[in-house]
Amino acid sequence: MAKRQTNLLSDVELKHLVRAGAPVGKSDGAGLTFTLSAAGTATWVLRFSHGGRRHELTLGNYPDLSLTAARKVAAAKRVAVQQGVNPAVEKRKEKARKDWSVRQLIADYRDRVLATLAESTQRSYGRNLNRVESGMGSLSLRDVSAADIVAQIERTKLGWVEAFTLWCVLKAIFKHAVGKRLVVANPCAGIVLEAIIGKRPEVKKRLMLTDAELHVLMNAKMRDVNLFALRIALATGVRISELYTALRENVHLEEARWHIPKSKTGPEMDIPLAPIVVEWFDRLFEVAGTSDYVLPARLSNRLDRHDGDIHVSKDAIREAIDYWIDHHDPKIRRFTPHDLRSTMKSHMRKLGVPRDISEMCLNHKLAGVEGIYDQYTYYAERRAALELWARFLSTCQAGEKWNVTPLVKAA
Repeated sequence: MAKRQTNLLSDVELKHLVRAGAPVGKSDGAGLTFTLSAAGTATWVLRFSHGGRRHELTLGNYPDLSLTAARKVAAAKRVAVQQGVNPAVEKRKEKARKDWSVRQLIADYRDRVLATLAESTQRSYGRNLNRVESGMGSLSLRDVSAADIVAQIERTKLGWVEAFTLWCVLKAIFKHAVGKRLVVANPCAGIVLEAIIGKRPEVKKRLMLTDAELHVLMNAKMRDVNLFALRIALATGVRISELYTALRENVHLEEARWHIPKSKTGPEMDIPLAPIVVEWFDRLFEVAGTSDYVLPARLSNRLDRHDGDIHVSKDAIREAIDYWIDHHDPKIRRFTPHDLRSTMKSHMRKLGVPRDISEMCLNHKLAGVEGIYDQYTYYAERRAALELWARFLSTCQAGEKWNVTPLVKAA
């Protein structure tokens, strides 16, 4: 068999053909052909056989794709044909694959994935999706590289936890893109977050307020609504979100019982109220007036946004604590609303309350098999523990020394 001739064309000849402007097709050999259309567009075409059929593949336009470059591309495509790959089919597949922008990917992720996640995750992911859209939304998915991912994290000055959430969002949306075959690989693969923002800082240790600090807190010079809210949070050990969103209809003073509805942070629960806590709730009800909430909002702009009745903002109690700490004497250690839960837990253990009862007072699920099979609510035991804790707080408020027999010994 005679060897096929190649390299039949020259740059001088190609320039002459382009200047002449007449439609033409000239072979460079081995299937590579130079074509010039009536409109003056010069194109490289590769003709080849695959599966017993003739095919054509457009390689690019001349002079953007030079003669030397066209020969190299054609040679690579011929190797692919010899390996059983049809370059024309692969190109059609590539064209069929959508070339989305990051912004389009985010919109699709919001519709198909984000809406199925928990409400809290929707909020945290939503914030970071906005950051990604602002930072790299106009980029083509195919152009996004690992360097773009690193740059997005570095230029968004965030705390460690929020930066970690941003990192999770970036991995999630590009995993979504891989699943839709919009990209072949996730550009986040191989990136180590600690190499970008360092190791995670140590988790803040929770405080246990001392007897002396509890005396100061229980007698705090602050607005009545804030003082009674803090006393109730401390005496019941609830999560602060459960207090500031509490509805009056769930607080049954005649039964000395507060019903906590199920939420993302815990199952529904009935909290037994000590007599003094019932009094504090009664005082809050007086201040709340006709509102449906135990702690109604007081700022007119917040009320206007919610048709006239809504609970206080999620930061109201924390801000009241911070303001009081900054402006009162004697000073006590700075604490957060969540530290009230750790204070109750720690003092209950000192008072002799069994660990599992103190855990259930915090609405923590018992661990392991016991948590699965033990469906008893321990309501009576929790009432005894919370009443003991309330008596201890009253003693601290009065500045007296605690001399009550611990619960375990009394039992």
